[in-house]
Amino acid sequence: MKIYILCLLASFTFAYAGLVNGIAIIVNDTPITLYDIDKTMETKRLSKQQAVESLIDEKIYEQELRKKNISVDIFDIDNYIEKLAAQNKMNTLDFKTLVRQQQNYKLFKENIKKQLLHQKLVLKVAGGKLKTASSNDIQIFYDNNKEQYSIAHTIEVVAYISKNKKLLNQLKVNPMLQDENIAVQNIVFKQNELNPQVKYILNGTKQKQFSAIFAQNKNYNMFFVKEKKDIKVLSLEDVKDNIFQNIMKKREQNYLSEYFETLKITADIKVLR
Repeated sequence: MKIYILCLLASFTFAYAGLVNGIAIIVNDTPITLYDIDKTMETKRLSKQQAVESLIDEKIYEQELRKKNISVDIFDIDNYIEKLAAQNKMNTLDFKTLVRQQQNYKLFKENIKKQLLHQKLVLKVAGGKLKTASSNDIQIFYDNNKEQYSIAHTIEVVAYISKNKKLLNQLKVNPMLQDENIAVQNIVFKQNELNPQVKYILNGTKQKQFSAIFAQNKNYNMFFVKEKKDIKVLSLEDVKDNIFQNIMKKREQNYLSEYFETLKITADIKVLR
């Protein structure tokens, strides 16, 4: 009897595994399993219908990358990171170190890969088909979005310094924490006096928020941004390249949205479960 029950349980387990991993949808010969749908619902917090639509879009996108023979290698990613470092007036090593201190570096590189794949796809399918942003387009965008190009020339912060990174993480959760191993200092920074590392951190931290923890001078450091003052709008000359990229990126997104909508309509999609 025990052997019979064990065999019955084993057969049920295999049957359940087969159901979970069963193919639910086929998109141009690429399968989407029930597990894929459940996992997408959980990780992205989507309804079943939203998860299905997201997975179908993802499969069509991946198929198009293969069809167009588009790929990104480690050299592409490294070149992109070098450009980011240069834009922030930092050497590549310091920039990588700073990023690692603030976020998961593996995810950072994966996001860069996605961006580069997207850029290459845009060049393949939309190259020469998009209207180039004119100086008039740039001026209109600048006039309507000046808040995006405003910068604080004076930043008041509370600086926290410690040899123990865990203490600074605890302080983020409990701002009332007091510990003799945390040095506290009120500082007023001037934008034009900031070194590239601190400038990158402070300009990326909103008012009334804690910055990321970063290493400097053999200590762990963190800022609480009390107030950003003396807000000034950057000149059009200083930001016109950035505005041009934003306008073109929006046009690319609109073009690709229509392009993939057409691909979805013509795709061979079979719903099995």
